[in-house]
Amino acid sequence: MGRGRAKAKQTKVARELKYSTPPTDLEALQRELAGQSSDEGHGKERISDPYDEYEYEEEYRR
Repeated sequence: MGRGRAKAKQTKVARELKYSTPPTDLEALQRELAGQSSDEGHGKERISDPYDEYEYEEEYRR
């Protein structure tokens, strides 16, 4: 018992999250679509995987 108020609040919060629209940074979107990025990383650098068995072999080939 006594769950009605908590459930109503949960439903209200869930509905707000589902139907709300966060503000869109149109300038950042335009830069991204134009291929210009202000970030240094372009997603091309390799992320080290501790379980990659060939990672050390690549280092020795260099």
